[in-house]
Amino acid sequence: MVLLISGSTRAGSTNTAALRTVQAVAPSGIEARWYGGLAELPAFVPEAPEPAPPAVLRLREQLSAADAVLFCTPEYAGTLPGSLKNLLDWTVGTGDLYEKPAAWLTVAPPGRGDGAAATLASVLGYVGAEVDEASCARLPLSRTDIGEDGLVVAPAFRADAGEVLRRLVANRRGTAGRPSAGIH
Repeated sequence: MVLLISGSTRAGSTNTAALRTVQAVAPSGIEARWYGGLAELPAFVPEAPEPAPPAVLRLREQLSAADAVLFCTPEYAGTLPGSLKNLLDWTVGTGDLYEKPAAWLTVAPPGRGDGAAATLASVLGYVGAEVDEASCARLPLSRTDIGEDGLVVAPAFRADAGEVLRRLVANRRGTAGRPSAGIH
């Protein structure tokens, strides 16, 4: 299973639409599951008492069940949005992303979004995720590419997004030497 995490909490986000479209076009045999708890996560506190807050426990459960993670995030002030950085902070020291294949889509036009991608790569490296650079892709979108159902209507995007997902799963299989549970 590939967990899909949008770094945006904004209604109508192109980043969220991109990942919802990835979920909709997932090839047969590949489960893509949406993570929808970003806005529910409390601020990270390093010495937070256990058990962790319920929203954090749900995040950890979903990350534990995932064979890989695919992100799509906007860039705010040249870096990751605070809400996504907060999610990642909750994984520091827990091993939630350790050795887990991860990649991202950038839907911003060329020349934008690079700060967020660089920060995401840095933080994922810090928490021990296996960044699959071959599965990271820039697939620019505009709001006009989003249909009334909230999904991307552009055929080229849909084909490329499906390919990103296939590549992430294939590379995961290659890394492990065998298919992982949940990835068929």
